[in-house]
Amino acid sequence: MDSYIHNFPTLFFTPTSLIPNKILKNPNPISCNCRNFLRDHNKSRKIRVIAGSKMGESAAASAIKMVFEPILEEGVFRFDCSADARTEAFPSVSFVNSKHRETPITSNHKVPSYIPTSEHVSGQQIVYFEVMNMVISFLQELRFTEQGKLVDRLKEQEKESVSNDISSTSFHKLSVICHNECDKLQVFTWNTDAWGYGTGTTSLYQSHPWILAILSNGEAFGFLADTTKRCEIDLRKESTAKLIAPSPFPVVTFGPFDSVTDVLTSLSHAVGTVFMPPKWSLGYQQCRWSYDSDSRVREIAKTFREKGIPCDVIWMDIDYMDGFRCFTFDQENFPNPRSLVDDLHSTGFKAIWMLDPGIKHEKGYFVYESGSEKDIWVQTKDKKPFIGDVWPGPCVFPDFTQEKARSWWSNLVKDFTSNGVDGIWNDMNEPAVFKSITKTMPESNIHRGDDELGGHQNHLHYHNVYGMLMARSTYEGMKLANPDKRPFVLTRAGFIGSQRYAATWTGDNLSTWEHLHMSISMMLQLGLSGQPLSGPDIGGFAGNATPKLFGRWFGVGSMFPFCRGHSEKGTIDHEPWSFGEECEEVCRLALKRRYRLLPHMYTLFYLAHKKGHPVASPTFFADLKDAQLRKNENSFLLGPLLVYCSTVSNLGVHEIHHTLPNGTWMSFDFQDSHPDLPALYLQGGSIIPFGPAHQHVNEANPNDDVSLLIALDKNGKAEGVLFEDDGDGYEYITGGYLFTTYVAELKSSIITVNISKTEGSWKRPNRPLHVHILLGEGAMVDAWGTDGEDLKITMPSENEVANLIFASKNNYKTRMENAKSIPDVEQAGGNKGVELSGTPVEVKGGEWALKVVPWIGGRIIAMEHLPTGTQWLHSRVEINGYEEYSGTEYRSAGCTEAYTVIDRDLEQAGEIECIKMEGDVGGGLAIERNISLSDKVFKIDSSLVARNVGAGSGGFSRLVCLRIHPTFNLIHPTETYVSFTSIDGSKHDVWPESGEQLYEGQFRPNGEWKLVDKCLGLCLVNKFDVDQVYKCLIHWDCGTVNLELWSEDRPVSKQSPLSISHTYQVTKIV
Repeated sequence: MDSYIHNFPTLFFTPTSLIPNKILKNPNPISCNCRNFLRDHNKSRKIRVIAGSKMGESAAASAIKMVFEPILEEGVFRFDCSADARTEAFPSVSFVNSKHRETPITSNHKVPSYIPTSEHVSGQQIVYFEVMNMVISFLQELRFTEQGKLVDRLKEQEKESVSNDISSTSFHKLSVICHNECDKLQVFTWNTDAWGYGTGTTSLYQSHPWILAILSNGEAFGFLADTTKRCEIDLRKESTAKLIAPSPFPVVTFGPFDSVTDVLTSLSHAVGTVFMPPKWSLGYQQCRWSYDSDSRVREIAKTFREKGIPCDVIWMDIDYMDGFRCFTFDQENFPNPRSLVDDLHSTGFKAIWMLDPGIKHEKGYFVYESGSEKDIWVQTKDKKPFIGDVWPGPCVFPDFTQEKARSWWSNLVKDFTSNGVDGIWNDMNEPAVFKSITKTMPESNIHRGDDELGGHQNHLHYHNVYGMLMARSTYEGMKLANPDKRPFVLTRAGFIGSQRYAATWTGDNLSTWEHLHMSISMMLQLGLSGQPLSGPDIGGFAGNATPKLFGRWFGVGSMFPFCRGHSEKGTIDHEPWSFGEECEEVCRLALKRRYRLLPHMYTLFYLAHKKGHPVASPTFFADLKDAQLRKNENSFLLGPLLVYCSTVSNLGVHEIHHTLPNGTWMSFDFQDSHPDLPALYLQGGSIIPFGPAHQHVNEANPNDDVSLLIALDKNGKAEGVLFEDDGDGYEYITGGYLFTTYVAELKSSIITVNISKTEGSWKRPNRPLHVHILLGEGAMVDAWGTDGEDLKITMPSENEVANLIFASKNNYKTRMENAKSIPDVEQAGGNKGVELSGTPVEVKGGEWALKVVPWIGGRIIAMEHLPTGTQWLHSRVEINGYEEYSGTEYRSAGCTEAYTVIDRDLEQAGEIECIKMEGDVGGGLAIERNISLSDKVFKIDSSLVARNVGAGSGGFSRLVCLRIHPTFNLIHPTETYVSFTSIDGSKHDVWPESGEQLYEGQFRPNGEWKLVDKCLGLCLVNKFDVDQVYKCLIHWDCGTVNLELWSEDRPVSKQSPLSISHTYQVTKIV
């Protein structure tokens, strides 16, 4: 599945998505038959106890202790419900070698520290982990972090002052997410096309059924539900994790070990490490849906070089193709891709091209014909090729579970690469299917999988690994094309273990401050599940960024492992120079900083590839015993480098409180500090390398100066490493590299910097060494020498150090004061209607939190029920959400007009509990809407009123109808239905298969209907006055449903408006 939520907890879980997901793709009825599960919940049966030890007392009474055996290495155990379940379990797709999961090791192993219990209910296996003294917390990311209290936390930060006194040991402590903030943490591993996901999204683009726990003593512990099927991870109970998936599946535990890194290293021995990326892929990458011609691509590349903004890659989205047919080129707009790529290469750019899994169902199309000849398409249950709509129209889909299909695809990729393709982007590979309520193919579809993957199974079994298998096929095809080059593949969908083949990103995010904030935790969460090469669409994919948001996001995103800007068709341009000179300069500074630090980042990726170490990690990794650090969502570590960001729109990084881990943390910059760039700190005892700010990676030369940044610890010592190789190819495997360990030590006012160890067969170039010793507050002393030779530096006197620090503080203050701030176009003056016209209004009260957009239809774009953490409605700003029309026609007047805020009521805390708006819909008519929140219910009173109807019409308007049109998200599409009792007493359960249904007269709901989610066990209850509502319409769509209320259809006058009053409330299924 795909999920990313954040909050730094003690317990981390990574399902599939990259981001907090709100729109869970339809779980398979076989993988999660929630109807049967709930109906038969009390009919669970016991199974024979084989082995076990004493557990906590919170698991269900019928749960039994699982059997275990040691596998892989010391500290790793496999648990099954029984010996029979062990033999019945499907092969592992996550493990590099599935035999390692099946083979016990015979060594003097200890008994596991924690033994889970399990029970069986209606074909579902429920596993309970109860770890006393374990704080349940959750880090969101694609892939999980709960954002429920994000706004409150950001407001708290605005009130805090900044602490910059970090020249010596810092004892600042961070507060962390505690049990009460994890009460609603429940996610589902089901890979989902989750455009515009939000904080309540429970499934995203990838599935990582992996939980990482930090114990109260600072030890770390991980457990993997090794199943490809839909898996529910429930962390709502303190110190308890519950895993639910179709039986049988094993659980593999790692640890407890002394550190999180030890757990991740052990995990990597099972599921593999990240592929070694070509060095150019760590540079900045520019993308858009779409650069629609080769001339536009050349223009973008030329502008980067003319403006001196570093960049390594230009991406080609789907519009380069001929009618969206994969492996083809539009002959009008991209007539000669080889020539385009040659031009890009000549100026230091690489080119990456998109390939989707949907192959156009069209006779004569060579890809379709060759695939049909080899019989490699996914089949329906009737054994016919499945046809589903995607971008090209009707499509068939390769069955990547078959070796012959993977080989077929790999050879197509091999031929495609001959056009000069440097990398490939696999999108839409959840797989996404249009015109489907589940947004994917039917779970009854058949995959004729290889035996080592699980054999012939339905789509339920293989859905979550479809994207990973596609990425694997693409990766292998690129290796076929050029065995001497490292492939670069980016995949949207994936499974734990996908990092062996591809990088990933956090999917179709939004251009909002909330999504900027979430992107930090989502990136970190992916790293904690073994996928270090990830990042968001910088600036946001959907919607128009403002200059301030774009510049701030660029500053943060430039420090992410994967650094790419991407934006949606129909939005304004989102290149670094698109938002004015001030924003352009911030972007330039940010990318120059990234390129200076690439030697350090590349070294981190080598360690990730070789040892499974994280590249980016949460700040609390610096001190696992400090539980308070786990709440910090504004900073992260790149090795010993701490990156501290401001995601608060009106506060620069120097205006927020910097809470640092215990120990010595030295601030520094490259004379580039700016309010919109992150602050940088280096941990005492560390050395990191950096280099020149090149325009692209290939400008670097082995003979360039080697620069070292050094922060001594309290004992006057420091150590760090630098990895160097060709930046591509595989010579590093056979020793063709140079891995240097640098050390520094202070003795009698003399710092000696030298090399303590080297690895690799590369000869050290004869090059200058430039050393920078950090003193505190950004002050430093530097010295030059020759790399490979001892360098001795005399430390300044105490007075000289004090003067240097004083001067550095003043310089920093001056730079911040004189920095050209990015204009904040979101701020506007005037009356209330204008004041709120650029920012959604947050209406909060009782159990509800809404976001309202007055300036486009007065629509509601978010509707969160706080006690359950469910987002019943989540939409983009300009379409869907909650709308109201003035006619029976779809999207008639009322849904796009600007509304004026007439009144607002505030509670004592300053939160809006009631808002009244009015929108002119033409012809002298207006729609009035009053939204009020109280306790469990929120109410909407709407009226279509005559304001200025001409006398010639007798004071009556045109024929109108007040049509209430909410678009609700289906978190579990196949387990959600509408239930009501009609006025005539008949009962109705309306499921998605029914399409569109209109109810009139005595068949109307009798004042109430419910949107029921069986998996959540919740109902959204909509109550209304039947005397005001003449028609009720249900319309099921792709992952959504409309529950419409229509007034009568008639003219209105000032004395006879049309009105509908209705309420929403969430209740539990009885």
